[in-house]
Amino acid sequence: MNTRKVVLSVIGVLLIILSIFAAKAIIDSKTTPKPKPEKIVKTVFVETVQNGPVPIKVPANGNLIAKQRVELYSEVQGVFRRGAKLFKAGQAYNAGETIIRIDAAEYSASVQSAKSNLYNLITSIMPDLRLDYPEIYPKWEAYLGSFDIEKTTPPLPEMTTEKEKFFISGRGILTNYYNVKNLEQRLVKYRITAPFNGVLTEALVTEGTLIRSGQKLGEFIDTGVYELEVSIAKTYSDLLKIGEKVELVNLDRTRSYEGKVSRVNASVDQASQTIKAFIEVKDEGLREGMYLEANLNAKEEQDAIEIDRGLLLENDKIFVVRDSVLDQIDVKPVYFSDKTVVLKDVPDGTTIVSKPVVGAYAGMLVKILEEKSNP
Repeated sequence: MNTRKVVLSVIGVLLIILSIFAAKAIIDSKTTPKPKPEKIVKTVFVETVQNGPVPIKVPANGNLIAKQRVELYSEVQGVFRRGAKLFKAGQAYNAGETIIRIDAAEYSASVQSAKSNLYNLITSIMPDLRLDYPEIYPKWEAYLGSFDIEKTTPPLPEMTTEKEKFFISGRGILTNYYNVKNLEQRLVKYRITAPFNGVLTEALVTEGTLIRSGQKLGEFIDTGVYELEVSIAKTYSDLLKIGEKVELVNLDRTRSYEGKVSRVNASVDQASQTIKAFIEVKDEGLREGMYLEANLNAKEEQDAIEIDRGLLLENDKIFVVRDSVLDQIDVKPVYFSDKTVVLKDVPDGTTIVSKPVVGAYAGMLVKILEEKSNP
């Protein structure tokens, strides 16, 4: 009986060992070899360097202001009378046309009275001139003949001798004449005329109001010529030339205008270290206050290339391709714009990467997709 148990135990152990080996054989038969990963070769865009002149354009922007503008002030006091055109913002006037007319009836009467006194004074000396100075009598007689109280007082005849000057001055004619001219000059200030063709942009009074001396009445601008005031780095202060043509675009970039540099300020702003340049531009579609952008042709950098700013690496390096392998070279940036950078010290014939490559590193194997020349 004991022998039978021993035999059965041995047989059981053998069966367990055989099942373990069988299971291992089955597992080994189903194991497949892991595939070796393929080496990925990225495709890059390149271009061959050809150094040459690169124009450097300095971007600037600002708001248009009228080149000619006049702030209207009253130098006299009176009631604002209605004219041929309403005194309203947006109203256009031609050169010489009345913008503002202040009631001057009372003052005009005093001017006419002063003219009359001058006329009577000259008339009173005519008998003495005929008797004592017959040689000068004709010219003073002609002066009285041309004297019109309703018109501006004409200049006195030229006095050629000392006797004539003493006689005329002694009768108070010179004093009365200059008093009349002074009154006439003040009378002109009751009427403000347009100095040029333009538009009223601001109206601070209305017809019928009482205007006081020194009161601001409005603003008048010439709509034919505008200026764009821009601030640029002082580096280019000596490179901008008067008369240099400048391309201007509006905020939506739907229209472009051609302007020219009219003035460059000689003073540098201490805070921003910039200078102000003024660009003159003419166009019927322009309005004061419009926002425009300009590209100023500051200078031309010789023996340089221009690339995308995204291609410039830290420590002023760029990627180049040598025998289908990426490498890095040192470069010298000389100017940065919003999207590009101008580089020097890049040898002619060097094959550089023209578009950014994700995950690029020195020694990376690449494939050239397209090769082009940089003109």
